[in-house]
Amino acid sequence: MKHFFIAVVALLMAGSLSAQDVKAKAILDKASNKIKTLKGITANFSYVTKNKNNVKKGSVKGTISIKDQKYFIKQGSTQIISNGVKVWNYGGDKEVTVSTIDNDAQTLTPQKLLTNFYDKDFNYKLVKTSGAYNEIEMVPVDKRKNFKQVNIFISKANDLVSKARIIDKGDNIIEFELNNVNTKANLSDNLFVFDPGKHPGVEIIEQ
Repeated sequence: MKHFFIAVVALLMAGSLSAQDVKAKAILDKASNKIKTLKGITANFSYVTKNKNNVKKGSVKGTISIKDQKYFIKQGSTQIISNGVKVWNYGGDKEVTVSTIDNDAQTLTPQKLLTNFYDKDFNYKLVKTSGAYNEIEMVPVDKRKNFKQVNIFISKANDLVSKARIIDKGDNIIEFELNNVNTKANLSDNLFVFDPGKHPGVEIIEQ
């Protein structure tokens, strides 16, 4: 599941500007500012994992809902739910783990996508402007991150990130894409809290 959190950077992406690409920053700022004006977002996502030889290892489909800093991810029987303070990870069995959000973690999470984190966490540059997308290459400043490069594709039509290509430390590849994006979703706050009443017998494990 950690790979999904890395991949979900494609959903939104949009802190000291140093050797950054000014054109790339303008595109990222525009995407980030637009996201902040939206009250609720739902989308289908899919991603494919490949090894360093570009051989497909697997594929996953799911849905994601976002409201402010809250999110709900459903991927098969797995649910990942956050109210912006805590995260519940439910695998569809008899236990759910709950943990407090760690803003210093080495993995990207949807909360981080709702801030201008890219200025302080990445060096980035605009690498392609032809076609329907602006492609931006992002390399983490902190080399302890569990990925070494993210290429995001921001749609020229709606200024939203639609695709991403992530390369991890082992040169494995994740190709992520969003579809059926609804930027006017009316989402209840109850969606973003795990309800044990709907899952009788489930053990809650605090981490």
